Amino acid sequence: MANFKPGSASNPTSEVELTISCRNLLDCDVFSKSDPMCVTYLKNFEVLDWQEISRTETISNTLNPNFIKKVQVLYRFEEQQNLKFEVYDIDSSDPNLERQDFLGYCETTLGQIVSAGKLTLPLLGLPGNKGLLIVVAEELEVSRDEVLLQFSGRNLDRKDWFGKSDPFLELYKVGEDGDYRVVHRTEVIKWTLNPNWKPFVIPVRSLCGGDMERSIKVLCYDWNRSGNHSFIGEFYVTLNELSRGPGPENVYSCINPQKQRKASYKNSGEIVLMHYELRKVYSFLDYILGGMQLNCTIAIDFTDPGFLH
Repeated sequence: MANFKPGSASNPTSEVELTISCRNLLDCDVFSKSDPMCVTYLKNFEVLDWQEISRTETISNTLNPNFIKKVQVLYRFEEQQNLKFEVYDIDSSDPNLERQDFLGYCETTLGQIVSAGKLTLPLLGLPGNKGLLIVVAEELEVSRDEVLLQFSGRNLDRKDWFGKSDPFLELYKVGEDGDYRVVHRTEVIKWTLNPNWKPFVIPVRSLCGGDMERSIKVLCYDWNRSGNHSFIGEFYVTLNELSRGPGPENVYSCINPQKQRKASYKNSGEIVLMHYELRKVYSFLDYILGGMQLNCTIAIDFTDPGFLH
């Protein structure tokens, strides 16, 4: 019993992914809207001070951001893990948060978020009502696979009065609560109705939770500098359907539900799968179990540390 260390037994854990969004944020910009970013901090019984664990991307000109970058946390069932979320209006590339406009903060625990599934919290720290922060928790599957996807558009609707469109895509994963949450946003391609977006790689567990039959919603927008992007159309697909690869089966009509009432309406263009590749991502342990051998060369320098050589 002399070697027994209290608390040395492994505690049950689970990897959790947090999706963050905000509503009705304070507008700090004079000629446009705020450019929000959210910073996440963690504190548990082992750490006395808040530790920054993640920063989302900055989304321009919006008071209702849906952040793509997720926060991944190891949920320890028997510990209280405190979380703090701070929202800032980003006006420069300076990483020093003191030089950005503070929009508010909120605190909770990881256990409360996991228990609720979806938690809505008021932002504090400034006088008056400064908006809401919404955080959704979902347990991640063990799968480490990634998928490479590439899409193009054909004959998309023209949305700009004096030009064509500036299209981009957003991919949404359906959660366990039935709500769709954005997981990827492509780049904007200016002045075209036939865009070819760059290939991108996304973890399978982030795209569909490892479920090949889980619904994925794809939305197409025309980008506007104001942040009020014009909706072009949408379609639904599964990773199992995408796995068939490029071809007629993976050409999707981009549908605007508001226009479907017209008898003459067919679609608002087509979205075409150009490339699909499922990639296995192996851990270091996988390589060792697979028979990989490591050869090490070790050298020891016995010379006097004060001697220049």
